[in-house]
Amino acid sequence: MQTPPAISFQDLGQCFETRSGRIEALRGVEFDVVRHEFVAVLGPSGCGKSTLLRLIAGLLEPTSGRVEVFGSSVKEPRDDVGIVFQKPTLLPWATIEDNVCFPARHKRGRVGANERTRARDLLDMVGLKGFEKRLPNELSGGMQQRVGIARALFMRPDILLMDEPFSALDALTREEMGLELLRIWEAEPKTVLFITHSISEAVLLADRVIVMSARPGRVIEDIKVPLPRPRGLETSNAQVMNDFSAHLRSLLVAPRAA
Repeated sequence: MQTPPAISFQDLGQCFETRSGRIEALRGVEFDVVRHEFVAVLGPSGCGKSTLLRLIAGLLEPTSGRVEVFGSSVKEPRDDVGIVFQKPTLLPWATIEDNVCFPARHKRGRVGANERTRARDLLDMVGLKGFEKRLPNELSGGMQQRVGIARALFMRPDILLMDEPFSALDALTREEMGLELLRIWEAEPKTVLFITHSISEAVLLADRVIVMSARPGRVIEDIKVPLPRPRGLETSNAQVMNDFSAHLRSLLVAPRAA
């Protein structure tokens, strides 16, 4: 029996009712993500990229079509799906360790010794060993986003949803965090759906890139990244990356100029 994909969008449509009328955010979206694949979704603002994540996370119900996780229709939030937002939204009064443990406290009302060990191990993995008892305002923006990633990994999700997690960071920190994410993903493999506006970020990180049209968002190309792994800083200077990035840029510009 064939194993179902980790994520599946089937003829997906999403509309929202607003005071100004009905807005069609997504139309006829279809693509799968297999387990432990890293897929980036690239497209113009307002094309429904973040809506895709909210549907997978069980925070929205589709207007039409189906959204499935491991072959089951998504009806509500699931423990096997973790989310990293644009901003880490840490609890300002809680220590870094307590912020990472928050999913356990929220779910069961308590945090056990094994869970605290898990949190410390994750903080070590994301490069924050020694910062467990600090408060969020004592950390830089990049360090706070590392905490957000550790928190998303805390419950050992099979799927990690990332909604432009590095967009608020400066260029150098953003590049550093991208490489750090690759290291974390290789150390603790997950199925990743990564939303971004950055072509270079999508090419550096992903196995495949889904290119979306302007609203209503539709898949205009689903293309494999022609770069071997592992990847590092030298990847950014490779001619094949430049050529592939130029191809993606042409896809994004042409529909908007039509």
